[in-house]
Amino acid sequence: MNLAEYSIKKKTVTLVITVLLVIGGIISFTKIGMLEDPEFTVKDAVVITAYPGASPQEVEEEVTDKLEIAIQQLGQLDEIKSISKAGLSIITVTIKDKYGAADLPQVWDELRRKVGDAQGELPPGTQPSIVNDDFGDVYGILLAVTGEGYSYKELKDAVDYLRKELLLVKDVSKVALWGAQKEAIFVEISTSRLAQLGLGLDTVYASLKEQNMVVPAGSIKVGPEYIRISPSGTYNSIESIEDLQIRDPQSDKVIYLKDIGTVTRDYVDPPSQVLHFDGIPAISMGISIAKGGNVVKLGEAVNQRLDQLKGMLPIGMKIQVINFQATDVTLSIKAFVINFLEAIGIVIVVLLIFMGVRSGLLIGSILAITVLGTIIVMEMTGISLQRISLGALIIALGMLVDNAIVVTEGMLIRISAGMDRIKAAGEVVRQTQMPLLGATIIAVLAFWGIGMSQDSTGEFCRSLFQVMLISLMMSWVIAITITPLFCKMFLKAGVEGEEPQDPYKGFIFVFYKKMLSLSIRLRWVTVLVAIGMLAVSIYGF
Repeated sequence: MNLAEYSIKKKTVTLVITVLLVIGGIISFTKIGMLEDPEFTVKDAVVITAYPGASPQEVEEEVTDKLEIAIQQLGQLDEIKSISKAGLSIITVTIKDKYGAADLPQVWDELRRKVGDAQGELPPGTQPSIVNDDFGDVYGILLAVTGEGYSYKELKDAVDYLRKELLLVKDVSKVALWGAQKEAIFVEISTSRLAQLGLGLDTVYASLKEQNMVVPAGSIKVGPEYIRISPSGTYNSIESIEDLQIRDPQSDKVIYLKDIGTVTRDYVDPPSQVLHFDGIPAISMGISIAKGGNVVKLGEAVNQRLDQLKGMLPIGMKIQVINFQATDVTLSIKAFVINFLEAIGIVIVVLLIFMGVRSGLLIGSILAITVLGTIIVMEMTGISLQRISLGALIIALGMLVDNAIVVTEGMLIRISAGMDRIKAAGEVVRQTQMPLLGATIIAVLAFWGIGMSQDSTGEFCRSLFQVMLISLMMSWVIAITITPLFCKMFLKAGVEGEEPQDPYKGFIFVFYKKMLSLSIRLRWVTVLVAIGMLAVSIYGF
């Protein structure tokens, strides 16, 4: 007894599994992660080291070279690129392709240890090196907060509030700001006034540096409790900075900072980031999704929270949309659903013409069950619906019906000839299951090179191979189990007493038989024609 006969005899079990595949596929479709593009691992890190006052040559010789020697000890290293500028060393570290997302955290930790060990060899005045490996976030939602007539400080306060609230939304991984202008306190000192008073700039710098420092001042015991001592002298306003007392240790002169310069509060000029939305100054918020999240549901949750937060913003401030990836993904999913329904419709129409109504509807239903079963496995294995996996499903739609057609046609011919349905199912599956499995494996192996590639292209397109593997193998399993049961239940048997019809007497079969006989008789001509066509195709390529 093979799988086909067992599936028919255990009809209830097979039908329950079929219903579970349909219901589970629909539920998985609502829960599966949805993105625009596959998650992608950036295998680069940047080591930034500031060496104020040094020339590019000094930075290269005293900082960059020493750090490169330390970094080159990494066994996972693929390539190093460095830029030495006046006062700044920038080293880009690229890791070998064979290391995936699961390996990189450990690699970056080892990189930080190597860079940390090299800090003792750097010259005095060099600031600690910064290792930045956080390049993998994709901000699928990009918003702009505008407020005509409001200052950047007021915009920044509003954006900081929105950021804290949006970080609480489910599946939000990070909210990054862009375009916020940095504020600074500018102290412009008159060198001529300093010269008149006999003070040096070092004295002014030292006085500014010593003030406003947070240091522990201890505590005193008052009864059963200890009261913390908080010293005064912090800067609370521009005026408090202007009233800073500067004492010259040599002449013992004491003056106020406002006597030798002006103190102002303004934005850093030129700004490092500038953003305008429709000609109005703005600050943007980029929202990235957590790993395995559903960007469509994230978009709905963010929209819902933004509707609640808009009423809490000052009048005149607006939240504008620069890019909303959830909309693009929704359109892609809808396009796939339409393509899926069109594919089923085309399959049914074509089979209606060549195999009859019952066969067409039967194979169309098998196609739907196969796709739903594939979505279940995708959801279980963490494969999201995105550009590549959707493309794989669309490619697979034309291949998923092949196994079902072979089994259905074989059973249709035998049942029409009066054979017992269970016997027909067993005979067809017994004859075709291994050839169908071989053909399915060959079709899967066509995508093996993409799926198993260790470079960035392989990582980006891996879901193409994974989805083709899951869907095609699912189609083979369903073809030798569920399909025979459906054929037994729905295919029409021949009329008792009538002579069985020859299924191969149609025009197409007769023409094909003549062409096949001719090709076999003129076998060498056929081989030469095939070789010639291969050569022409290679030349054309």
